[in-house]
Amino acid sequence: MSDVPMTQAPVLFQELATIDGHAVGVAQLNAPKSVNALSLDMIRLLDRQLRAWQENPAIACVVLHGAGEKAFCAGGDVRSLYRAIQEQGASATNAAALAFFSEEYRLDYRIHTFGKPVIVWASGIVMGGGMGLMAGASHRIVTETSRIAMPEITIGLFPDVGGSGFLRRMPARTGLFVALTAASLNAADAKAAALADHFLAVSQFDAMCQRLQSARWQSEAERDRAMVSEILSTLAASAKVPLPVSNLQRHAAVIDAMCAGADLAEIVGRIRQCDSADEWLQRAAKSLAAGSPTTAALIWELRQRASSLSLADVFRMELTVAMQCCAHPDFPEGVRALLIEKDGKPRWTPARLEDVSTSWVAGHFIEPDWPSGHHPLHDLA
Repeated sequence: MSDVPMTQAPVLFQELATIDGHAVGVAQLNAPKSVNALSLDMIRLLDRQLRAWQENPAIACVVLHGAGEKAFCAGGDVRSLYRAIQEQGASATNAAALAFFSEEYRLDYRIHTFGKPVIVWASGIVMGGGMGLMAGASHRIVTETSRIAMPEITIGLFPDVGGSGFLRRMPARTGLFVALTAASLNAADAKAAALADHFLAVSQFDAMCQRLQSARWQSEAERDRAMVSEILSTLAASAKVPLPVSNLQRHAAVIDAMCAGADLAEIVGRIRQCDSADEWLQRAAKSLAAGSPTTAALIWELRQRASSLSLADVFRMELTVAMQCCAHPDFPEGVRALLIEKDGKPRWTPARLEDVSTSWVAGHFIEPDWPSGHHPLHDLA
C-alpha cells in the first residue's frame, strides 16, 4: 500500500484482490498539501465510487484513509465556500454552498447506511468534515497520531456532518463541551467517547490491508463486520505503541460540573472562567471565549432538537442551518479572520452571547425556498 504512486486525482481508488476471489475497495483522500480538506470534487468522486462498490458483489469491504502522514481529513474546504459567498452573495440558497453541503451530507449518510463493512483509518488530524466521514463507518480506527476536533465555533459555523447526533451520544455532556470549546481529542478520548472502535499503530496499516486480503468473506454484512472486528482486535492486541492518557476521562468531573444545568449562559460562563492550570482545559476555555456566540447558541439548540430526530432528519435539519449560516454574517467572517486574512480578530454578530436573541437563533432553522422545490435531502430514508 505504501508504494501506490501519487497522481493528481483528489481521491485515489484501488481494488485489492482477496484470496477467495473478492476485493477490498481502498479510497485515499489525496490532497496532502491541504491536509486532505474535503472539496466538492472529492465528495463527488467518493460518493460515485461508494455507490459502485455497494452494487458490486465482488467488493467485500471498503477502507478509507488519507494521503500523507499529517491528516486523514482536516475538514471541509471552507475557503471555497467563503469565495462562493463573496462572489454569489450571502444567501440561504447560494448554489455552490448548497451543492457542497447537500452532497457532503448525502455522502456521510451513505457511509452510515452502507451495506458492507467500512473501515476508516483516522490517523493524524480529523476535523469537521473528516469526522463526518468517520462517524458513520462500521469500523473506526485511531492511532497514536490521531487528533480529533469539531472546531466550527472558531469559524462561526456549527458542528455539522451529523455532529448534532453523534456529539449528543458522547458520555454525559462531554459532547457539549467538545462542541463549545473545539477541544482536541486524542485516540484514548475518541475510544472513551465512542467515536472510535480500535486503536492501532500507524505502522500497522499495511498489515491490516494484508489481513483483509487474507480473509474469507461471507457476503453477509453482519458476519463480515464481525470478522473485520476480530481482525482489528487481533491487530490492536499486538500494537507496540501505548494508548495516550484520555483528557476527557482525566477531567470528567470538571467537565460534568462546568456543563451541568439547563442554562447555556451559565455553562459558557463556567467554562470561560475555568481557572485550572491544565493546558488542555485552558485552550478549551480560550477557544470558547474567542468563538462565535451565535454558534454557541446554535450548538445548544441543535442539541435539544436532535434528541428526537432520526439520522436522516438530523442531516435535513443541519442542511437548513448550514445554508442559513451562509446567509448570516458569522460564518464568512470567521473564515475570513481565521483562514483568509488570518488576522485572528473575527467581528461576531452579535458580539456577546447575551445579545443572541431567541428569534436570531430561530431564524437559522427556517427552511429556505429550495431551488428544486423540495428539501435536497428529502429522499433520505
